[in-house]
Amino acid sequence: MKYVVKLGGAGLETPSLLEGCTRAIAELVRDGHQVLVVHGGGVQLTRTLKALGKQSEFINGLRVTDAETRDVALMVFAGKVNKTLVAALGAIGQPAVGLSGGDGLSFRARKKRTAPDLGFVGEIASSDARLIEAVWQTNCVPVFCSMALGFDGEYYNINADEMAAACAVACHADALVFLTDVPGVKGASGAVMRWLSIDQIAEMAKSAVISGGMLPKLGACREALLNGVKRVRILPAEAAGSLPDLCSSRVAYGTEVMVA
Repeated sequence: MKYVVKLGGAGLETPSLLEGCTRAIAELVRDGHQVLVVHGGGVQLTRTLKALGKQSEFINGLRVTDAETRDVALMVFAGKVNKTLVAALGAIGQPAVGLSGGDGLSFRARKKRTAPDLGFVGEIASSDARLIEAVWQTNCVPVFCSMALGFDGEYYNINADEMAAACAVACHADALVFLTDVPGVKGASGAVMRWLSIDQIAEMAKSAVISGGMLPKLGACREALLNGVKRVRILPAEAAGSLPDLCSSRVAYGTEVMVA
C-alpha cells in the first residue's frame, strides 16, 4: 500500500515524539509499504523570524508571506527541518531523501488568490509523481517540505496539510495520515469525534466549532478524499505507534475523515 504521512508541530520538535513517528514510518516500509512524508515547520519558522526581528501574521490559519518571509521559509523548511527529519530516519536505519516541491518539478504552484492578499502563499496547480516513484524504487522514503515552484519561477509557501493532500492525490495513495499535536477533531461538546463526514465540515466552520489551523487541515482531508485517496485520518503524534496497524485493525485514536 501507499501511505502519505504528514508530520508537524511537536512531532518535529520533541525528540521522543520524533523517534516514535520515524520508527512507525520505518516499520511501514519494512512491512512492504511505500511511504512518503510531508512535514511542516511553522513553529520553527516563527521562531526564526522572531530572531530576525520579524513578526508572524496568520489569516484563517495561513501565514502571510512576503518575499523576505518566503526566503526564510525556504531556508527553514527545505534546510534545517527537512534535513533533521532525514537524519532522524537515517538514525534508525531508514534511508530517506529530502525534497521540496520544486525538485524535479514534482509540484508546481500558483499564487493563492485571497482577500486580503497573503503574498507568496500558493496552492498546488499540477504534479508529476515520477520522482516520487524513482525514490521509492531505491527503498528510500521521500521527505517533502511544503514549498513548491510557481510557473513564474518563484517559490511559494504551501500549507503543509494542503501539500500532504496534493502528494497523496499525485501518487494515488491508499491512506493519508496527519500526525498532529491534537487528539483529533473536537465536536461542539469538546469531545473528539471518532468519525467525521466531509459534509459536516462547512457547518462546523460556520459555527466556529473548528477554526484556525484545523480549517486548512480539514480542507486538505476533503480534497484528498474527493480525489481518490481511500482513507484519511487525523492521529495524535503520541499514537504514531498505531500507524502500521491503521489499515489492518481498529485504531482507537484520532478522527477518521470520510466521504459520507
